[in-house]
Amino acid sequence: MIEDIAIKLQSTETLEEPIIDELSGITTTFPVRVILFNDDWHSFDEVVSQIIKAINCSTQHANNLMLEAHKNGKVCVFEGEIAECLAVSSVLEEIALHTQIEY
Repeated sequence: MIEDIAIKLQSTETLEEPIIDELSGITTTFPVRVILFNDDWHSFDEVVSQIIKAINCSTQHANNLMLEAHKNGKVCVFEGEIAECLAVSSVLEEIALHTQIEY
């Protein structure tokens, strides 16, 4: 009976291949996301400028992301490989914005 359940689980589950980042040694499965949290210390313009610098997007897109973080408390600003996410997070944190990497 237990074998039947295990076989059924194997046939219905599709597992993504884990990825090991050679630089950090961190094993992840996609997607990996950078979450930006709202704060009360930075101006809207500061946040928009830093988002543009971090993800190389248009002013309009950065403004939309900033407004979503302001309204909802957080927003996903980037999704990709772990090394890219670490780089984006690092740029955002240059001005002490609060970020989190989720996977």
